[in-house]
Amino acid sequence: MRDKAATKDFYINRLGFQELGIADFDGYLMLQKDNIQVHFFEFKALDPKENYGQVYIRTNDIDKFYQSLLDKGTSIHPNGQLAIKPWRQKEFSLLDPDNNLLTFGQSLE
Repeated sequence: MRDKAATKDFYINRLGFQELGIADFDGYLMLQKDNIQVHFFEFKALDPKENYGQVYIRTNDIDKFYQSLLDKGTSIHPNGQLAIKPWRQKEFSLLDPDNNLLTFGQSLE
């Protein structure tokens, strides 16, 4: 993350995460949603255009989560609209403020 406040705002207010822990560490951020924890390290020199970071997050009610993001006006990646993939996953993707690719998926099996 380049900017802790921007990352925190995006994940909490757009994606529904909550801050994890009671300590506010300089240059470090811990967030949680359901059973998922994501930890961020400050990297002020990160060039979002060259960022190749990506995370795959499994969810149990992808349709509801996807709609909640649309309702909040969250931008879905142009190539990442909700779709059923050949590998039997229902998925969608978006980019966070630092261009980390977040793919959310639910197994259809």
